[in-house]
Amino acid sequence: MGGSVVRRSLALHSVLRLKPHDLLRQWADLVGPETLPEEPVAVLEARIAELVGTPAALFFPTGAMAQQVALRVHAQRRGRWTFAGHPHLHLDNWELQGYNAVHGLRFHPVGDRNQLLRKADLAAVGEPLAAVVWELPQRDLGGLLPEWEQLCEQVDLVRSRGAAVHLDGGRIFEAQPFYDRPHAEIAGLFDTVYVSLYKGLQGVRGAVLAGDEETVAEAAVWRKRLGGAIPNAWPLALGALAGLDRLVPRMAEFRDHAVAIAAALNADGTVRVFPDPPQTPLFHVHVPAAKAAVERAGARMLAETGTQLFIKVRSSPDPSRCSFEITVGENAMEFDPDEVVELARDLVNRAQAG
Repeated sequence: MGGSVVRRSLALHSVLRLKPHDLLRQWADLVGPETLPEEPVAVLEARIAELVGTPAALFFPTGAMAQQVALRVHAQRRGRWTFAGHPHLHLDNWELQGYNAVHGLRFHPVGDRNQLLRKADLAAVGEPLAAVVWELPQRDLGGLLPEWEQLCEQVDLVRSRGAAVHLDGGRIFEAQPFYDRPHAEIAGLFDTVYVSLYKGLQGVRGAVLAGDEETVAEAAVWRKRLGGAIPNAWPLALGALAGLDRLVPRMAEFRDHAVAIAAALNADGTVRVFPDPPQTPLFHVHVPAAKAAVERAGARMLAETGTQLFIKVRSSPDPSRCSFEITVGENAMEFDPDEVVELARDLVNRAQAG
């Protein structure tokens, strides 16, 4: 769908909000004529550390590097080289098993692939673990989150067995309205926390790893070894700082709009939304048509109208169905629920017509 001109988009990561000219205009007020290149990164690290309640935080050029380094540090301290997490864990599904190829770590998937991780699943793990990773929310399950009490019980069990607890907080800002607790209280359950700079914050790229001072100091050594201590990272930091100021305060608003869109779609019945209601601004739209047909229909709609519904379509075990993700951000706020219903009907009609 990238070949057509996008004028409006439901997709959070549409090119609409990534144009260099527009981004530079947004960032201009964050610096002054005397700002040094290293200052925006230092300010970003300090602000993330304060927000998630940790003594220290460290910028990384990618989240993949940040999370692998965190797990490497936890593994070396414990002399254990296996970590665990949900079978849909981003580290395993989307990063070519870099944790193993680069660091020699092993992944132990825990629980049912189509359900949230449970305490009983963790209790059934027989081998000693270096760490357990929680992805909050679980993107591949439609943005599902465990209840607070369940999460606390799981963390306590893992700690009692000598393993570290790590938060894949790529979407911690989207998760916060569901828990209705300060970011620091959510992050405070964990030894280390990864924060994405380009998901909910809509920055260009990059990540921050937060934790205690000793852990962050060790992580800085590995960042250097892996080539991640890049100079002049200030554009990445400015993009994230702009998002902290403009977007984080709106996450509850985005979640509420997601709930309204999902309710309208489910009431119409042409497609089905899960979870119902969404727990975060993220949810999945399940479509009664084949993946290739939906991709073609979406491309035609974009070419004819300039409206983009999705970036990626997910296949289904049932070849006559598929799904796509909506994450409500500033783009999606421009669509009222009734309009999204009409767009979904148009998509399905086109896909089923062939």
